[in-house]
Amino acid sequence: MSIPAIEIGISDKDRETISNGLARMLADSFCLYLKTHNYHWNVKGPMFQTLHVMFMDQYTELWNALDEIAERIRSLGFPAPGTMSEFAKLSGISEVEGVPSAEDMIRDVIVATQAVTRTAREVLDLADQANDQPTIDLMTQRLQIHEKNAWMLRSLLEGGAGDVVTTSAKRKKNK
Repeated sequence: MSIPAIEIGISDKDRETISNGLARMLADSFCLYLKTHNYHWNVKGPMFQTLHVMFMDQYTELWNALDEIAERIRSLGFPAPGTMSEFAKLSGISEVEGVPSAEDMIRDVIVATQAVTRTAREVLDLADQANDQPTIDLMTQRLQIHEKNAWMLRSLLEGGAGDVVTTSAKRKKNK
């Protein structure tokens, strides 16, 4: 007896396109999770307690989101990436060498969070074009969380938000 075809009202091509976008979202989310967990462990200085707790809240939320994203990919009929090499190929979030200062950690997490937000918007657009409401809902939730996290992190920097945008824009130009 064969396995029935996936006939859920989304074409095979659209399911694949959305799954590829979700794979990028999964990779970006995992890389942000790892970065935020690393900073939770290694932050120091006057903002230690605030950042230690904030980073823990963010990486815990990200950890739970990873499963939702991967399961959506599987629901669409494709394998979810799950290795460091796959995540490194798919993600636009870069690693940082050494242990940055607390303020540089904040800036780095803001830039990475905004990258995840942009990926979520791209996937949301793909899902909207294919009338894929579950993916639209998932990406809408992710957007709300990441935009709020970026705002909360920016609020910790005294006038530093402009520096974050400028740094992010410079990185894009140099690629």
